[in-house]
Amino acid sequence: MKYLLFFFFSTLTFGQQTPKVDFIKCDAEVAPVFETKSISGKVTYLFKVKEKIDTIAIDAKNMTFYGIIINGESVKYKATDKKLLLFEGFKKGKNVLTLTYSSTPKQTVYFTGIDNGQQIWTQGQGKYTSHWLPSFDDVNEKMIFSISITFNKKFTAISNGVLNAVDDNGKLKTWKYIMQKPMSSYLAMFAIGKFDSKFEISNSNITLTNYYKPIDEDKYQYTYKDSKTIFDFLEKEIGVKYPWKVYRQVPVEDFLYAGMENTSATIFSQDYVVDESGFNDRNYLNVNAHELAHQWFGDLVTAKSGKHHWLQEGFATYYALLAERKVFGDDYFYNQLFSYANRLKVATKTDTIPIMNEKASSLSFYQKGAWALHFIRESIGEKKFRKAVKNYLKKYQYKNVETEDFLAEIRKVSNFDTENFKKVWLEDYKYPANDINFLLTKNGFMRDLLKLQYERKSKLEDKYSLLKVILKSDSYSALKVEALYQIRNESFEKVSELYDLAMKSNDITVRRFVAQSIENVPESFKSEFETLLNDKSYETNQAAFITLWRSCPNEQSKYLEIAKNWEGRNDKELRILYLTSCLLYSDSHDNDQKASIFALKALSELIQYTLPNYESSIRQNAFESLLSNYTENKEVLKNLVNATTHHKWQFTKYARDKISKLIKDEKYLNQFKMLLPELSIEEQNQIQKIIKNL
Repeated sequence: MKYLLFFFFSTLTFGQQTPKVDFIKCDAEVAPVFETKSISGKVTYLFKVKEKIDTIAIDAKNMTFYGIIINGESVKYKATDKKLLLFEGFKKGKNVLTLTYSSTPKQTVYFTGIDNGQQIWTQGQGKYTSHWLPSFDDVNEKMIFSISITFNKKFTAISNGVLNAVDDNGKLKTWKYIMQKPMSSYLAMFAIGKFDSKFEISNSNITLTNYYKPIDEDKYQYTYKDSKTIFDFLEKEIGVKYPWKVYRQVPVEDFLYAGMENTSATIFSQDYVVDESGFNDRNYLNVNAHELAHQWFGDLVTAKSGKHHWLQEGFATYYALLAERKVFGDDYFYNQLFSYANRLKVATKTDTIPIMNEKASSLSFYQKGAWALHFIRESIGEKKFRKAVKNYLKKYQYKNVETEDFLAEIRKVSNFDTENFKKVWLEDYKYPANDINFLLTKNGFMRDLLKLQYERKSKLEDKYSLLKVILKSDSYSALKVEALYQIRNESFEKVSELYDLAMKSNDITVRRFVAQSIENVPESFKSEFETLLNDKSYETNQAAFITLWRSCPNEQSKYLEIAKNWEGRNDKELRILYLTSCLLYSDSHDNDQKASIFALKALSELIQYTLPNYESSIRQNAFESLLSNYTENKEVLKNLVNATTHHKWQFTKYARDKISKLIKDEKYLNQFKMLLPELSIEEQNQIQKIIKNL
């Protein structure tokens, strides 16, 4: 009963801890063990008690502690599955706390790959660092971190701050990283893997270190294309020197999101490691700029609560777009704003939660937040906007903020009506059509695009000359794509001239749209259409291949020969397309012995790609192929069950949904039941749960 009363009383006081106790510095030593997916560590905290408090709480999820020392003396403590509770040994003023612990994190630390491809990395977004480091889920508790990582010396370990020392301990190494300025716990990180790196020096003399897997060296130039340009631009545009001593970027396999802005060390998805063709389809540039912008907006100045989350995501989204404007130009910038606006317009039909609500959607925090900032910037002018942002960052650096703090700086430099802005943009979910339309039409390309879209209902003969002029011009690609969109349902004979013009444009985006919009290739256009198979765009290659495969069945063997060495992006979409096509070709050519041999090899390779040692994006593409044609393969079904235990929630959902659909057929239900003895306990639990919910 004593502990129950103690715990109940303590939970009432935790919310008031930050004003009474200030944690100043954290020195952490962590040693991950890949085989057991565990962490052992030692942490020393310097903290100051400002006011009398009976219990100090540190967030610590499912950790085992081996001793707590405060000011040189061992003390009693209480450890729950969520917190470490300290109630003796500390005094008013400065204190030193040392603790040793171990943990097997259920989330936040992820162990991926096998053998030399092993990686370990963290994702502490929001409040999750306490799963691997006794720390603070409250973003308002900022401190200076120093983190040491001990691991196999054949690998490289990365963390926040300056690499202060590397100690060689036989088979192990210890990498010691130190920060000079405070940050919130959720921004603490480490990443371990077999990485090489290259570096650049910014105009302000900051070292920019970019990591990559040795096998990806040829992709380096496209993965990190314009990184220095982005860095130099943002530092100048924001008007405040980059706040940390170094900046690192590291790609990891099966990352949960696009990227994460850990202080001084961004982690991003391996899917953004691209070659030239991949760059033309989906490159890292926007994510690169977004996570870098967070180093100021989120890391240097942090929102006090989820209600003000747009101060991080809205700013990062907008400044990333400004950086892309620097690289790709004004028309690209306005086309992206237009895309954001269209998504917001559609969303407001069902989404009634405004930006200033912790439950707002990502679309609101990110895209509407960016639009809100653009509205202010255009209303008060670039010069005043820059001044307000600079003052805001300087005043609240290494602190926490609310929306009003930023708006107060806007009022100091202008007579902008922040109250009305707040009501319209931040507290109302509705789409501010008049404001958005006015700002969009300031750009000539956007005026032309909106005018052309107005022609969608016009007859082809009434707009043919206009479409021809556009496709022959050097207009921005989005305008030409709109012209092609308006002829997609016309008979090819009527618009063949327009398609010829589009193909001759040599614009990757325009040619990609041609590949994706023509369903049947006329014989007269086949030779020209086949050139799309050689474009520097995997999406173009894929779309063109599928269309030609369907349109020209007698030439499928030729297309297989063209595609036999294709790989595609990180998810191997083109390799899997080729293998799938080999199977389909064999099915329709029963007497072709050579095709049958290729099909057996293709099937074996496809099944291999469903195994756990491949990234989820590759596995999902392989599952899509196999579950459409070879559903009854036992190994495929077994690997699909394994996918339900993956750490990436998007992939586990995919696997669960697939199994749920399959077991509606009793034949497959029985097959999954027969697999149970061959599955791990975790896999058995997953499949039984799915069957139960049927």
